[in-house]
Amino acid sequence: MAKKVLVVARDMVFRAKLRGVIASAAGELASDEASCDLAVVEIEAANWDIRIRKIVARGTPVLAFGSHVRVDLLQAAREAGARAVPNSQVESALREMLA
Repeated sequence: MAKKVLVVARDMVFRAKLRGVIASAAGELASDEASCDLAVVEIEAANWDIRIRKIVARGTPVLAFGSHVRVDLLQAAREAGARAVPNSQVESALREMLA
């Protein structure tokens, strides 16, 4: 069964790259938090921290990503229950989580 993945990213280029990874893994895009099996959240998107906590509380895995210079935000995402990686690693981490 294909995993439904919610992508929350401000940058159109990242959204397109992540959607490509999802499609290549035979996944589907989810339209909201309630219907996703996995969420990918940019750590500087609006209300990212609240969103991560809410999704994790539902038992859904979260992959958070952001700039490598924002170590504080990456750590905060980890503390909220997400797997947090720098931008340069988000595509490979997503592939791994969809495998």
